[in-house]
Amino acid sequence: MVDSNIDINSDNMKTVYFDLLHLYYLPQFLPVAQALWDKGTKVLFVVYVENDVIDITKKAINDEGFDYVTVSDKKSAIEYYFQHKPDWIIFGKAPATIYNALNDTSIKMAFMQHGIGPKACYYSSSEFPFDVRFVEGDTRKQRLQEMFPKGTFVDVGYAKLDPLFNGVEQAISLTSLGLDPNKKTLLYAPTFYPSSIECFGEDWPQDLANYNLIIKPHFFSLTKSKYRKQQALLEKWSSYDNVYLGSVDCYSLLPFMQVSDVLLSEASSTVFEFAALDKPVVWCDFYHVRWSYKGLFKFRFTKRMDKDIGLFEELCERAKTPSEVLSKVQYCLANKEEKSALRQKITFSMAGRTDGKCSERIVHFLLEN
Repeated sequence: MVDSNIDINSDNMKTVYFDLLHLYYLPQFLPVAQALWDKGTKVLFVVYVENDVIDITKKAINDEGFDYVTVSDKKSAIEYYFQHKPDWIIFGKAPATIYNALNDTSIKMAFMQHGIGPKACYYSSSEFPFDVRFVEGDTRKQRLQEMFPKGTFVDVGYAKLDPLFNGVEQAISLTSLGLDPNKKTLLYAPTFYPSSIECFGEDWPQDLANYNLIIKPHFFSLTKSKYRKQQALLEKWSSYDNVYLGSVDCYSLLPFMQVSDVLLSEASSTVFEFAALDKPVVWCDFYHVRWSYKGLFKFRFTKRMDKDIGLFEELCERAKTPSEVLSKVQYCLANKEEKSALRQKITFSMAGRTDGKCSERIVHFLLEN
C-alpha cells in the first residue's frame, strides 16, 4: 500500500527517487537531493512505514523542504517504482533481489553506500547489478572494479561531508546543548554492533569531567529492543552535567562533528568522516560481542570486518581497554597535528575528494546519463 497524493511525474522533467529505508541514510542523501533540486530536477523520498521512527522521518524530510511518499514494505515500493517510472532511483543499501526486475525497464538504479566504514558489506553490496555505484576515492574504486569487473563505478567523493566543506552546515552552540564552551569537546559515536558501549561503567562520564561529552549513538542502539542494555547505560550517562545525548531525531552527526575536538568510536564509518576534517580520533578497540561471535565462532566477527580496519591503527590513537581512553584523549589534544599529514593521505584514499563538490559530480552524472 502506498500513501501519496503527489503527482511527481506530471511533465517531462527528470525525476529522481531516494529509497529511504532508514532515517540515518538521510544525511548522505540530502546534499545530492538539494543539488538535484537546484538543477530543476524533481526529487522524491520513498519512506517505509515499517521504519521504526516513521513520524520523525516524515518531519525531517518536511523540514528540509522535500516531498515524500510512504510505502508499507519493499514489495509496495517496487510496485510504486514500476507505476511511476522515475529516471533514477538512488539506494543507500543494496536492495532485495526482487529489484532485479527493474533492470528490464527504463528505470536506472544508483548506489550511494550510506557509510564508508570498514565492514565487509561495503564491498560485497556491489554484487547487486546497479547501473552505477558512486564511490569514495580512487583506491576503493579500483578494488571494487577488480571485484566486479562488469560494474560501473564513479569516484565522486563522500557527499555526506559536502555541507561541512562548502560552508552550508550551520554551526551549533555548545551552550544550546547545555555544555561548557570553555571546555574541549569529545564526540562519542559508537556503532550498535559490535559496540564498545557495554564495556564502559555507569559512571564513565565522571572520568571525563574536564571535557564536554557529546554522545551520538547509532540509530539502532536507541530504537531496537535487543539493545536495551545499551539504552540503560546511555540514559544513566545522560544525567551527567558534562554530557549531551543525541536523541533519535538528531539524525545527522555533522553538527556534532563540527564542534568537537576529538572523536571516540570503534568500527564505524565515523572514524574516516571525522579524520577527513583533520581532527584526531581515539579508536575504542574493545567490543561487547555476543556468544555467537566468540570462541569457535570468532570467524563471524572477523568476516563482518574488512581489512580496511587495519588503517585505524595508523589513523587513530588506539585504546585497547576502556581505562586507556582518557590518556589517549589527553594525548590527542596535546598532539593534534602529529597525524595531520597521515589523516589527509588516508582521507583521500578512503573518502575521496573533500572539496564540497561531491554532490555536484553525482548530479552531473545522473543528468547526463
